[in-house]
Amino acid sequence: MNFGMLGAGLAMGIAAIGSAIGIGTAGQGAIGAWKRAYLNNKTAPFILTVFAGAPLTQTIYGFLLMQQMKGATADGMFLLGLGIASGLAMCFSAIAQGKAGAAGSDALGDTGKGFSQYIMVVGLCETVALFALVFSMVALA
Repeated sequence: MNFGMLGAGLAMGIAAIGSAIGIGTAGQGAIGAWKRAYLNNKTAPFILTVFAGAPLTQTIYGFLLMQQMKGATADGMFLLGLGIASGLAMCFSAIAQGKAGAAGSDALGDTGKGFSQYIMVVGLCETVALFALVFSMVALA
């Protein structure tokens, strides 16, 4: 069994699981805000889709890392550990991002204000996944 290939696949898969959870959470917040808008005969802000879709990027990061790991010559057990650790970092980043996105949707839906502040917090959650990607790629070099 090639533990390096297993690690590469796990990096992608675990990151994608986090994206799915985060998108579901953020999407629930957006749908709730839209429901309140419709109940109050207000226009439903389309911009909430930004919050709902933000956790998708962790899947892309997992894919990029997987591709890099496939060509790596490092020890198989190192790659397995790297894949699991990096995948989990991206997973939890996406979950946190989904929660922040849901809160942002709720706040923006109620007030119509603060998008730039809310998206900054969503971006901070994203930074964890970016760090995991970059630092993992540096470790492979």
